[in-house]
Amino acid sequence: MIIATAKDIIKSFGVEVILNGVSFHINENDKIGLVGINGAGKTTLLKILANRISYDRGELFISNNLSIGYLEQNSLFDSANTIYAEMLSVFSDLIDLEKELRNMEREIALLSSQNQNTDKLLASYSHKMEEFQKKNGYGYISEIKGVLNGLGFSSDYMDKDISTLSGGEKTRLSLGKLLLKKPQFLILDEPTNHLDMESLQWLEQYLKTYNGTVLIISHDRYFLDQTVSRIFELENRILNIYEGNYSTYLNKKENLKQQELKLFEKQQKEIKKQEEIIRRLKQHGTEKLAKRAKSREKLLDHVEVLEKPSGSSHKISVHFKPQLQSGKDVLTVHNLKKTFENKSIFRNVSFDIKRGDRVCIIGPNGVGKTTLLKIILSSIKPDDGEILIGHNVITSYFDQEQKLLNDNNTVIEEIHKDHVLYSETQIRSILGAFLFRNDDVFKQISVLSGGERSRLSLLKLMMSNANFLIMDEPTNHLDIESKEIFEKALLNYSGTLLIVSHDRFFLNRIPNRILELTETGINEYLGNYDYYIEKKKLLEEAQADAPAEAYTKTRKREEIKKEKERQLEQKRKRQNLLQLESEISHTEERIKEIQHEMCKHEVYSNEEKSRALHMESSELKAKLEILYNEWETLIEQ
Repeated sequence: MIIATAKDIIKSFGVEVILNGVSFHINENDKIGLVGINGAGKTTLLKILANRISYDRGELFISNNLSIGYLEQNSLFDSANTIYAEMLSVFSDLIDLEKELRNMEREIALLSSQNQNTDKLLASYSHKMEEFQKKNGYGYISEIKGVLNGLGFSSDYMDKDISTLSGGEKTRLSLGKLLLKKPQFLILDEPTNHLDMESLQWLEQYLKTYNGTVLIISHDRYFLDQTVSRIFELENRILNIYEGNYSTYLNKKENLKQQELKLFEKQQKEIKKQEEIIRRLKQHGTEKLAKRAKSREKLLDHVEVLEKPSGSSHKISVHFKPQLQSGKDVLTVHNLKKTFENKSIFRNVSFDIKRGDRVCIIGPNGVGKTTLLKIILSSIKPDDGEILIGHNVITSYFDQEQKLLNDNNTVIEEIHKDHVLYSETQIRSILGAFLFRNDDVFKQISVLSGGERSRLSLLKLMMSNANFLIMDEPTNHLDIESKEIFEKALLNYSGTLLIVSHDRFFLNRIPNRILELTETGINEYLGNYDYYIEKKKLLEEAQADAPAEAYTKTRKREEIKKEKERQLEQKRKRQNLLQLESEISHTEERIKEIQHEMCKHEVYSNEEKSRALHMESSELKAKLEILYNEWETLIEQ
């Protein structure tokens, strides 16, 4: 059943059009992810659906009596209640019904003791009891505790005053209250903000089984993969719809763009061909040929010229190379310990990082991940243990506050001051790859958004010529497109990475090792996030099945050996891919050169030269087809 339909919705703020002809339908129990770059109009569309703002033109139908729950981004609320009392208020009708049942029980007992007729009262009691049970009257307290616990509020929080909570805690509490209300249409704007990994996993499972329709804005791509089965994409003020989760949407969008690009290139080739024919017909000067040229011009004027599709994500590529290669041993951490105010944060922390490693640190909030990075950077002293930095290691650090940006500079000045040998064209090209385009490069840093400041800080970091990059939550504040570009830059980076992150999609793409920081030390996993989850689950199952069995050094060595073999195979695959891509590039370049040569008068007027170049071009195109087939086969393995 369709619960909401929109047709040609238009919304403007002043002279700026935000939504232009947006159309869609939403079915009952749909799970939808709404994506698009910052400023695309995602929150505006949610507010229209939640009846918080009006639209200018178009039609919007929403089912009668549909209960809608809307979580605004960074939603805060003020209340004099404790956390538990606030959550309990959601069930006020049920609590009143429970009180009414208790009163009826007492009245039935009294009438029975007086031998009076209770049939009518019992019938009413039975009806109300059925309603009470249907509304989960015996389970709502457990439900409150389950939702609060899932969102990171332990039993210690129940009696806390809401006024004492942080902004992030209040946002989580708003989400919890909304989930307990169970609206038929749940609209969530960035619900994953302020959630740790355990809470994210809980929310994913909750939404998967939610008995209602869900529409979510989120920059957490892994979360979208786990929770939605449709993607609404806002791009260039219109809405595109894709069936499937986020990863499916990415593949479909890329394939669609490639098809559009091929059609555009084919049409452009045909237009140029017709223009060349017209030019040649005109240059002969005869009346008959001039008429043919005019006829062709009329046909060409009526052709509906396709717009060039916006650049494919695969076309956006930026490479950064460290100025100096470090030694093989980059970092050794031995037996670190840190306490604050006599409270142990972590202890027995030991690990090492080799040149070329991409290591991500994960762990619950408050376990000391940022503290560990600052100890490595010597800005905080440990209570015990040692840090050894390797030979020729040049370190650069990204923190979440972007303290190294000068608010008085423009974007282009901020980059140019550290790279004076770069031309303005080179700097604008690099800035363009990180989405600072056209007049954006002249923006004052003081007026940049949080996402723009993060992008600029990350670009400075990548251009710093350091060979060991240390980053603390680098994808915070980035929209999805910025994350994709940043990840691609990191994958092309030949230095060493140490990153704290809770972005699970990022954790699947970037690291070859994951370090789980706990209060008692480090647990190491030789793979990405999915490998970490799988391995952790296997270990927990093994411990549950055979608690007495020791995890021996032999087994660990075997695991390490297998993982190294897997990494070696991946390295071979990457090398083969690079070689193929290089060969494809050279072949395409030669085909372009031949096409350019064949346009020269001295070539196309010489039959022998023209034939030779045509044959070479045909052979190269056949070779290119084979190379692309090999590349596709390798990339899908």
